[in-house]
Amino acid sequence: MDSSRFVHRRKPDIPVIGPRAPDKKQHIQEVSVKSIELSKVIRLLEDPLTVNLKERHLFVLKKLLKRSQIGFLLKELTGIAKILNICAEKVTDHPEYQPIFCEALHICRLPFLKEKSSDELNYAQDVIEFLSHMGCLMRVSDAEVRQHIVESVKSFYISVAPKLLPDGTESLTKTKPRTFHSDNRFSRLALSERSDLAQTLLLSMAALENQPGIKLQLLQTLQILSSSSGQSLILFMRTLNQLKMGSAGGAETICLHMNQPDPNGQVLFRSSEILWNLLERGSTEVTAQLSSMECVISLKEAFLHQLINGFRHSDLQLRNDLLVITTLIAGNPNSLLIESLFAKQLVVFATFPELKSHNPLVSNLKLSYNNEDLKMKKMLLNLLVLMSKDLAALQLYKEERVLLAVLMLVRPPAASPERRSASRQWSSAQQEEVQLQALATLCSLAPIMLEDYMSCQGNAVLLLLLDWCVAQDAFFGQGHSSPVAEGRGRRKAQMRHCIRVLRSVTSSGEESVNQDLCDQGTINQLLGILMQMEASPDEDDLVSLEIKSDIQLILSALCERDMHRKELFGSEGVEMAVHFLKKGSDKFYSGLGHNKLILSTVDCVWSCIVGCYTTEDYFLAKEGASLLMDLLSSSPRCVHCNVLASLLELCDNPNALSHILSWRDSRGQTAPRFLLQLWMEEEEELKVSRDQHGGIADPQRPILGVYQQEEPQLSFPANVPSAAVLELSENLRSKIYSIFCKLGFHDLPGLSRKHYVTLSVVRRYLDFKVGEVWEEVSRELGLDGVRPTTPDEEALSAVCKISEDTARTVAAEQRSILELQEKEDISEEQLMYTEIKSHWKQKELTAKSWDSYVSRTSNYEILKEVKAQREEYIESSRPKPEHEEAAVHPTELILGQVMSVERTGSSGPAGVKLTLARTSIKASGQDQAAPTTQDPEYFSTVKD
Repeated sequence: MDSSRFVHRRKPDIPVIGPRAPDKKQHIQEVSVKSIELSKVIRLLEDPLTVNLKERHLFVLKKLLKRSQIGFLLKELTGIAKILNICAEKVTDHPEYQPIFCEALHICRLPFLKEKSSDELNYAQDVIEFLSHMGCLMRVSDAEVRQHIVESVKSFYISVAPKLLPDGTESLTKTKPRTFHSDNRFSRLALSERSDLAQTLLLSMAALENQPGIKLQLLQTLQILSSSSGQSLILFMRTLNQLKMGSAGGAETICLHMNQPDPNGQVLFRSSEILWNLLERGSTEVTAQLSSMECVISLKEAFLHQLINGFRHSDLQLRNDLLVITTLIAGNPNSLLIESLFAKQLVVFATFPELKSHNPLVSNLKLSYNNEDLKMKKMLLNLLVLMSKDLAALQLYKEERVLLAVLMLVRPPAASPERRSASRQWSSAQQEEVQLQALATLCSLAPIMLEDYMSCQGNAVLLLLLDWCVAQDAFFGQGHSSPVAEGRGRRKAQMRHCIRVLRSVTSSGEESVNQDLCDQGTINQLLGILMQMEASPDEDDLVSLEIKSDIQLILSALCERDMHRKELFGSEGVEMAVHFLKKGSDKFYSGLGHNKLILSTVDCVWSCIVGCYTTEDYFLAKEGASLLMDLLSSSPRCVHCNVLASLLELCDNPNALSHILSWRDSRGQTAPRFLLQLWMEEEEELKVSRDQHGGIADPQRPILGVYQQEEPQLSFPANVPSAAVLELSENLRSKIYSIFCKLGFHDLPGLSRKHYVTLSVVRRYLDFKVGEVWEEVSRELGLDGVRPTTPDEEALSAVCKISEDTARTVAAEQRSILELQEKEDISEEQLMYTEIKSHWKQKELTAKSWDSYVSRTSNYEILKEVKAQREEYIESSRPKPEHEEAAVHPTELILGQVMSVERTGSSGPAGVKLTLARTSIKASGQDQAAPTTQDPEYFSTVKD
């Protein structure tokens, strides 16, 4: 086909700009720019008839890029992607397209433009596909093209401001009726993370072996992709991106290529940064990739190269970065550090320079004792802890005498400054940090390597360190690496970690270790330290409380099973426990550790005091039982189980019962009453079926809670305790019942009828529990399809029936108690009403007497009438004599005055003894007859 005819035929569709009149130039440019449509450009580039028109292609592409100098529109990204793909195919055979292609990639660095606010949402999928397509453009072998692609991708994560328009295009945009806005950077980042850009860039690394500069730039871009920023949204989206890099095998790819020759060392540096970022985000898939044999060996070679040949500060930092990556990999139980012999080399470095070794790796190794070497030493010690989870590593530790090296770091430093300056070593601040890290390492290694620990005299080293910590002439310890700034001369951080190590060792239960500690006087030493800390006025911070509670736990572990050690605990230990019990539980929820201190104190009472009559009696003499009851009444529910257990064990001492029965709380409540109140609260928590008065509501399930009834009915093996048995240790009822068995169920002080109702259930708790267990056995036999023999079946039925009958008997007893209580209430109510009635009657009589008095004093006629009535009443009340002697000897009345009242033990009127004073009153007739019997001269004398 004739090309001129083709051009002539397609000419109307192709914008052509030629010389025009000056007054029409601007209008023609507007028309030409507007007439450029992406569909026509793509058709021009793909149509077989126009595929070879390079000049036309370049002309149209230049116009397209000139229009898009400020960025591509979101709605045109699909077309732009097709155009870029066509250009990428043409660049290899036609270098003329390379400048246009690079310019288009350069524009891709700018933010995308939107006409409407909704464009970001409507064209989101187009953006994702465009970004994924950009990664595929790395197939172009041209170095400049690849560099532009990498820079464009990097610009997505670095804020880039849009360029100003050139002078030739400013006029065009000014005449446009529409305005464009750049897209949201965060939205673009989010969409880039959802694309396949990261995977494609990773896969392209294999094609950059001959272009180290581009490879380094690509690594820098991947580093940006894998790093996190302060923006939470970006951090979330980049985490998705890291997962995609991991799924593409990116971590393994980067790790295997990081040891390639590089004079500047930038490849290794960038690769380590990317691996660190990926591992730091917690991707288990990335960790699994780096745990392979090839990756571990590559990492080992890189670390050894930096350790032996690195001398600059940047080299030391890179060495430590590789060690951090190794630490993150060591947390994976499937890592091949031991199989690759990397672990053996790390152990050798960890024991250097404390132990002399003929290993060629450390023969020429010298430390500068700077901060980077300090970090490496601490990380190597931390690696020992991580690798100790593998049993093969423990054998390696024994061969390399790891515990001996760690104990050498733990020992107190030389007190003489001359000795410390004799050879170049850590400074005092650095030595303190290494010592603390070694103590933390020993805390994990000592319990699992007790044989080596004892052979290296670990107990003696720790006790010497403990003595050094409490010494007064301190020159060492300036608060470095300490959780709190203690200031110069304080060694609380060392004491804290030393006590932790002792606690971890004693809690293992190895008798030889505990006996060795006791032989060295550890019990008295720890008691002295504890009381010395308690005497200090400012020792009430988080660290001090942790040390105190750990010391008490160590004492509990040492004295729990040995009577002689309890005697060594002695009066000094009892006074210590009493001192901490007196503090109470007011600060239980302070957040500083008072809750742990209270629990450790109770555990110390249980393990160190209870069981030895000497310490028990001294503890009771110091009101220890009352202090435990005070703690039980004031502490939260989570402490009750431990306190009740200690009280129960203490009740084996006969002297303890009187102390418990005589106890009263702040409200005057007795111990039996308080224990029954705890029982009722426990049953309310378990939702046990009870009536409104606390009596048994369901005789078939007298002590069974709702939660236990709702549990699925399962059959347990013979060596697994069932739900009915586990319930004994999960609540307080069994302990309360056991304490009442010691105190008795009769003549308990301070109980009301309601408490007696509960006490009747407590007394039968063991019978109910036995019936519950047998019923559970019968139910499990049914679930297993086992039919017991006839005698056994009858026995099971009889046991269950006896339990139910017992519950009905207890319920009847409870009803009788309630009926008696009701009668007493009615009697008291009647007595109260009688008193009220008598009171009102007295008030009525008083009011009536007052009215009569007022009427007599205010009206003389009424007064005379009342006087006459009184005289008439008196006259009528006199008895008339039947013979003369009665008239001569009138009746004599006796009046009595109550002098005293005494009560005896008898009931009723016989129980009252009265003492009366008597006086006689003669009748009025006797006064008139008296003159007849007197001497006449007496009357005459009186008359005169």
